[in-house]
Amino acid sequence: MEQPEHKQQVWFVTGSSRGLGRALVTAALDAGDLVVATARRPEHLDDLVQQYGGDRVHPVALDVTDAAGARAAVDAAISHFGRLDVVVNNAGYANVSPIETTDDADFRAQFETNFWGVHNVSKAALPTLRDHGGGTIVQISSVGGRVGGSPGIASYQAAKFAVDGFSRVLAVEAAPFGVQVMVVEPSGFATDWAGSSMTVQPVPAEYEDTVGLMNRRMRQSDAGAAGDPRRAASVIVGAVRRDRPPSHLLLGVNAVEMAMEYSRGQLAQAAAWEDVSRSADFTEPYPVPMPADEPRRAPRR
Repeated sequence: MEQPEHKQQVWFVTGSSRGLGRALVTAALDAGDLVVATARRPEHLDDLVQQYGGDRVHPVALDVTDAAGARAAVDAAISHFGRLDVVVNNAGYANVSPIETTDDADFRAQFETNFWGVHNVSKAALPTLRDHGGGTIVQISSVGGRVGGSPGIASYQAAKFAVDGFSRVLAVEAAPFGVQVMVVEPSGFATDWAGSSMTVQPVPAEYEDTVGLMNRRMRQSDAGAAGDPRRAASVIVGAVRRDRPPSHLLLGVNAVEMAMEYSRGQLAQAAAWEDVSRSADFTEPYPVPMPADEPRRAPRR
């Protein structure tokens, strides 16, 4: 049986100059699609234009924290290619420091990119996707945005949780227009995320066993990250081509194992507290016995 011919799609990818964003641009182009590749410094994409041609890849300057700039970038994409089919919110970064000692301005700046950038670009792209009769918005999140609890990157993970909540509402609101939303949740990949893109602030001695340990695992391991960005990009391109892509796409062994363990733990806790939780409604039996308590961890001295 012959496979249906793939319709050429127009992609809009933020944070395209390196890492997963660049791998996605390349994967989409290799699949025969067209790409609007955005970056703060679009000259870093000149080699892609030379390789694939300006008729297939169109670099656009974009700082995703600038809402007006996001609208202008989408307008530039429409002016160049006439439409958009896939919008990928990939731009993001994390800096490392404990919550207690994190500079407030740095915490907010990370959130501006990691959450508000997603908001700005998604909102800017919605009118054209709606008018075009559909499309796909891909939010590059993290398995940490599902399970959380990684010491030292509170702003990043809080933003990723916010992206997930935002995307769940967006998916429901945009569904009548044929717009689908897919949240991608990778574990560690061999990109610059934990390299020069990440600033590590001094870790106080009190946080050496939590933030310090996480920092060493991320940045000082000889093994490096397990994930291959090119494979991840190829999987994302394949998922987007489906009639119904998954609402959430885990990428990487660690992502799958962490998510499964977290889900099992959440289900077990919900079941253990089910009677107590139900008892808060007027119509339910009250009071009910609480489940057996567990000993509290002793604080480190």
